[in-house]
Amino acid sequence: MSDTEEIEEEEVQYVTPPLPRRPQLISVTFFFFLNRQDIHRKRQEKDLSELQSLIEAHFIQRKKEEEELLALVNRIEKRRAERAEQQRIRTEKEKERQTRLAEEKERKEMEDQRKKLDEDAKKKKALTNMSHNILKQTEREKKKKILAERRKQLNVDHLNEDKLKEKANELWQWLMGLEAEKFDLSEKLKRQKYDVSDATRAQTVGKRRERTNKPFYSLNHLFHK
Repeated sequence: MSDTEEIEEEEVQYVTPPLPRRPQLISVTFFFFLNRQDIHRKRQEKDLSELQSLIEAHFIQRKKEEEELLALVNRIEKRRAERAEQQRIRTEKEKERQTRLAEEKERKEMEDQRKKLDEDAKKKKALTNMSHNILKQTEREKKKKILAERRKQLNVDHLNEDKLKEKANELWQWLMGLEAEKFDLSEKLKRQKYDVSDATRAQTVGKRRERTNKPFYSLNHLFHK
């Protein structure tokens, strides 16, 4: 082959137009393009699904928290009502206890007062009896003393008839004086007994009036409650 033929052949090879792209390469590229879009769409769908799940979980959690808060408020209100009821019961029990203590104190004071009155009455009666006994003893001793002083010795052995008559007359006058004094003392004793009986009767009537005017419901409340 000559040189001229080789040059022409090279020129022919040089000017040869590029071959068109094969259909297989185009389909592969389009496939990758479509696949990429599908992946992007699926990713968006997945993100949207996750967002919806997060929103639903948020609302579910919020609803749960609201229900828990409402339950807590209800428990607080219930506990507050229970405490108020317990406080009311404690207040009523304390009021009843104070009332019971006041009634017991009143009963004790009335019982102590009754005992004191009884003791005072017993002491007064004992003093009265003692004074009466002392007075009787004193009167008895006084009477003995008076009788001893008034007792006269006769001593008539040495007297003659005229002196005996004179002595008999003197004794007669003395006996008459004793009888008169005895009568006066008897009348005085009767008057004293009457005065004592009248005073006792007046005291009894006064005590009955006092008992009538006293509020016996308190004593009935004391002994029958």
